[in-house]
Amino acid sequence: MTVAVITGAASGIGAGLARHAASLGMKLVLADWDEGALKEVADNLSTEAIAVPTDVRDEAAVQALALSAYDQFGEIDLLFNNAGVLSSGLSWEIDSTTWQRSVDINIGGVVNVMRSFVPRLIAADRPARIINTSSVGGFLTSPFMAPYSATKFAIVAITEAMVGELAALDSKVQVSLLAPGPVKSAIMDEHAPAQTAKFMTVMRGMNDEHGMTPDEFAPLVFAAIERGDYWIVPQPEILDSALQDRTDMILERRPPSSFDFTSGDGE
Repeated sequence: MTVAVITGAASGIGAGLARHAASLGMKLVLADWDEGALKEVADNLSTEAIAVPTDVRDEAAVQALALSAYDQFGEIDLLFNNAGVLSSGLSWEIDSTTWQRSVDINIGGVVNVMRSFVPRLIAADRPARIINTSSVGGFLTSPFMAPYSATKFAIVAITEAMVGELAALDSKVQVSLLAPGPVKSAIMDEHAPAQTAKFMTVMRGMNDEHGMTPDEFAPLVFAAIERGDYWIVPQPEILDSALQDRTDMILERRPPSSFDFTSGDGE
């Protein structure tokens, strides 16, 4: 593996992935809407890296990103489809602009990257891997974060669909689903409305207390890629038992549990 493209690379998980890829000697194409932060990440890497300011909601901008990547390096081995946002609120009171922003970035951004890169990866007729970032929240719903939950569930579905589609084409391109648990980043820093401020304070506190740093998280991702894993779940202790409980709930036709946002526990 020699060349990686990473969206959402200016901070958090994306920046951690970039730093670890650089430590492995990979060449990098980094994308994010935050041009200043993106340049800072790229400038501090010990490898050849280009920073391409990109709003993944803009299909033309993502096409330009793909052209820049191939013009610079000629081939791509890893494509991290990682850009995402998190907004909170009561699902029926979150305004249409906020809902649409979540859909446009968390789903539309992933689709735009796929549309721009996957045909080129297939045409190259060489092994490559796409890693779509969902979340533990793509398997486990949460109150007060409906746009995030809905869009991350969608990425689970889209990525599974890609497996069958790539196999039907007998493509050498493979895909993985990345489901992070708590990772220290700025994704929860968006202003919370009054109704959910207490909930988000608890969530931020849990993330700060139990979350991994991006630089602790990234090596686990690359180890899973090296093994050829489809399901990349670096923190299985966060997902596995809760997913079993959710599956049992559905099979037994039990209603979802409520959530005690003063403690962070379901009840």
